[in-house]
Amino acid sequence: MPSTQLEIATEVPDRAMVVFAHPDDAEIGSGGVVARWIAAGCEVTYVLCTNGAAGTTDRALTPAELARKRAEEQRAAADAIGVKHVVMLGYPDGELEDTRELLGDVVRALRQYRPHTVFVHDPHRVQGFQHRDHRHAGIATTDAVYPYARDHLHFPEQITEEGLDPHKVRELWYWGMDTPNVIVDITDGIEQQIAALIRHESQVPGFNVPAGQTIGERIRRHAAELAEGYGFTYGAVFRRLIARR
Repeated sequence: MPSTQLEIATEVPDRAMVVFAHPDDAEIGSGGVVARWIAAGCEVTYVLCTNGAAGTTDRALTPAELARKRAEEQRAAADAIGVKHVVMLGYPDGELEDTRELLGDVVRALRQYRPHTVFVHDPHRVQGFQHRDHRHAGIATTDAVYPYARDHLHFPEQITEEGLDPHKVRELWYWGMDTPNVIVDITDGIEQQIAALIRHESQVPGFNVPAGQTIGERIRRHAAELAEGYGFTYGAVFRRLIARR
């Protein structure tokens, strides 16, 4: 990837949020950046939309057992990477819809934790398959960021009854996009990303790791390819939107 193609993003915000469909999506999509930012003093909140109860090929596991296991794994992954807050919305895996209820839940999290930057799945990717839950998490989060969390007449009960205030997110970062516009040096964060990702023990067999490779080797190889020509070892790319002030 040519070094002139993407802007190198270096600023670290005071607060960030990651909204994601399933346990492990956050670590896959933004784990290296989150680890690096946390080390630099950024406070990070996770908002997990579903319970992950459909994510297995093990027919001996019941959905309830899997949901409990994946919740434990997600908390362990968040601890490994240093995430301060973990919000679990608990929607059924595979049944996430772009509803007003989901929108309100994301708006509430934005108003409560007040992030400068939000990471989420890119709902507009077309050059490849994407899980339906990922699309709906991305759509709801995009709408929650603008205009719903910002405007006091949207979900006014959160303000009058719950004591929250409107909040304006400054930047929205999509992972899994067709065309990125920023790259981040994650050399200092990639090992924590991997350490967090392998906490998702129930999912590791399904990560499509080539024979003879570990998930860590796969993550490092991909990040090294992205960083070629940029002057650092490992990179992560995103499509960034910046709100008008």
